[in-house]
Amino acid sequence: MALSSREDIIDYEFLRGRQNETVVKELCVSSAITSETFRFKPPYKMADHGTIEKGMNWMDGHFEYQELHTDLNEAVAGFAYLYAYGISMCTFFARLTGRPIHNLEEVNWSRQTFNHEHWCTLPCHRFPKYSCATKTVHSLYDSFMYYLQK
Repeated sequence: MALSSREDIIDYEFLRGRQNETVVKELCVSSAITSETFRFKPPYKMADHGTIEKGMNWMDGHFEYQELHTDLNEAVAGFAYLYAYGISMCTFFARLTGRPIHNLEEVNWSRQTFNHEHWCTLPCHRFPKYSCATKTVHSLYDSFMYYLQK
């Protein structure tokens, strides 16, 4: 198995909504040839809240939440194979795309942490300890490519 320009890795960061549901705040899709990050507005009004470790707030976002399905499907349309890390993330993305999502946890590899030169444009993500979908996707991609080349 090798990643090429036909495979894409997907990740998201989320906050909890009123009903304790997952509300995607940041979505990143990345491959050998492209990378896209989407920051979604809240789907409904709720008291502003957030997490320090994710560096995001409920009111953050640029894209309409109702467009999550469309934005994701357009971003992955040209890719034959989609990957995510963890069964819950794979299930979530499979439901949104109607496509199988391969779980990187099931591949016989050791996930490494890489320091890469990719930075988000948001000031909160310039700090190395903040969790970020874009950083995670690039770390997963770099780690998986390293595994394949070994």
